[in-house]
Amino acid sequence: MVRGLLTKIASRSLSGAELMSKHGINVPKGVAVSSVEEIRKAIHDVFPNENELVVKSQILAGGRGLGTFKSGLKGGVHIVKANEVEDIAGKMLGQVLVTKQTGPQGKTVSKVYLCEKLSLVNEMYFAITLDRTTAGPLIIACSKGGTSIEDLAEKFPDMIIKVPIDVFKGITDEDAAKVVDGLAPKVADRNASIEQVKKLYELFCKCDCTMLEINPIAETSDNQLVAADAKLNFDDNAAYRQKEIFALRDSSQEDPREVAAAKADLNYIGLDGEIGCMVNGAGLAMATMDIIKLHGGTPANFLDVGGNASENQVVEAFKILTSDDKVKAILVNIFGGIMKCDIIASGIVNAAKQVALKVPVVVRLEGTNVDQGKRILKESGMALITAEDLDDAAEKAVKAAAS
Repeated sequence: MVRGLLTKIASRSLSGAELMSKHGINVPKGVAVSSVEEIRKAIHDVFPNENELVVKSQILAGGRGLGTFKSGLKGGVHIVKANEVEDIAGKMLGQVLVTKQTGPQGKTVSKVYLCEKLSLVNEMYFAITLDRTTAGPLIIACSKGGTSIEDLAEKFPDMIIKVPIDVFKGITDEDAAKVVDGLAPKVADRNASIEQVKKLYELFCKCDCTMLEINPIAETSDNQLVAADAKLNFDDNAAYRQKEIFALRDSSQEDPREVAAAKADLNYIGLDGEIGCMVNGAGLAMATMDIIKLHGGTPANFLDVGGNASENQVVEAFKILTSDDKVKAILVNIFGGIMKCDIIASGIVNAAKQVALKVPVVVRLEGTNVDQGKRILKESGMALITAEDLDDAAEKAVKAAAS
């Protein structure tokens, strides 16, 4: 499963802007800061002659410009006079920013990005993502940018240009030209723009990106095509060869349950329901969530312990499930193939000893060593709800969560 790494043109040793610049992509001059002292130093050292600067809150979520801080400050992105930067950035640092992508809980701003104000004459949208239909990278371009691309795509779908790239051939001049035609730049040199598109694709491939989004990609008054703001996502399977990039990971911006799961080599995604799910295999996890919904319940998570989890991993899985206050019941659904039922059973028993299980637990075991697994559970003395099949397990879990 690709958990990925999201970076907002900012971080520690290597910033996203520096990464893009390293690949020959035009970016505004900027620096990430995390304290008032760093803000003052940046203004003095990096922007001594700038009259205005852009101050961008750095969180792993989009919609910052239209977001609102819980302190009452409107907007996570501000253009201010140089002598006002310290004040506005200071009001962002340490505060919680709520956007349409963070949910009502918001995210704490631990860094802000200061960058030069560019004189933009045109804003467009550019992205590269992975497309199942074409089985390769897909470049998306739009002549309008700087606003919600989702709203624009819904209202004016014909404005969105999609150019699939043959992963074996790589991007051609013809492909890049189609993208530039979709962007429809007004003042930037066409050939230079084509080269920028090719360099963006090169970055996407060489850095093992799963998504690269620039909104806006803009034209400046000096006729340059510039990545004014960007969001990148990386495949965590490539962490071993992208060490410099993955060193930027800021786990404080992520769901702590997902961070704990990743450390235990578990696949976990938090949801908003009330029934915690522990399953082996992504397909079985999806089926389990579906059948919970079918019986009137809602899953609290996707947690896949994989095909060869250890007893300790099962214990960690229970710790993660019980850390969610919304969970009213837990459904363990294991089909033993490589994953043996007795290992799961032992993990459940040990988890009960280490974690105060305050919610009912429904267990359905089937497959390899199922009799041993059931015997371990029975002899544990735990008050477990056993189920014969998936339908029975889901029904009992929904009933237990409601009681």
